Amino acid sequence: MARRNNRLSAAADKVVVEPATAESKSALTRSRILDAAARVLSEKGYAGLRLTDVAAEADLQAPAIYYYFPSRDELIEEVMWSGIADMREHVVSVLEKVPDGSPSLERLLIAAEAHLRHELEISHYTTAAIRNSGQVPQSIRKRQILEEERYGDVWRRLINDVARDGVLRPELDLYIAQMLVLGALNWAVEWWNPRRGSIEAVVENAQSIIRHGIAEVPAE
Repeated sequence: MARRNNRLSAAADKVVVEPATAESKSALTRSRILDAAARVLSEKGYAGLRLTDVAAEADLQAPAIYYYFPSRDELIEEVMWSGIADMREHVVSVLEKVPDGSPSLERLLIAAEAHLRHELEISHYTTAAIRNSGQVPQSIRKRQILEEERYGDVWRRLINDVARDGVLRPELDLYIAQMLVLGALNWAVEWWNPRRGSIEAVVENAQSIIRHGIAEVPAE
């Protein structure tokens, strides 16, 4: 009886393990497709993305993509949303590590560096999302826009804190200042490449422009 129970237990264990393994393989394949789509979308844009290119990048046959994503646009929608969601999570994570009591302007400068590094060297998803936000149909942008609003709230709080501390130039409108800073940071994905200077140089220049462009100059 004990042997029979052991065999039943082993069989039960086998039934549990195999689907988990298959699910894990499926999740990995889905991630490969998304990673490949992010790279292709960041380089070729919405109009230039072909599923055959994504499949080649993911080392799959093109029809296999439809098992995970019913359409080309649904695949692109997932990449576009992930790009902004990943950016927000990254910047928030970096800010959470900043010591309590740090100056508000310093937190703003740290966020600018985190944003630039994420879009330029960390995530093809974010590069793709920023580069293609004005190219994809509005139906694809719906979830991304909601995520952009959540990310915008992070920057709104940063700018508001700078203003509350009396550091922001009094003539500046908070919303306009926020959008101009974010717009400048986002535009870096369009012009930057290693031949135009290191990422460190981009970060230093961006921080200098923010520091001297929006901060109140102390009276001498």
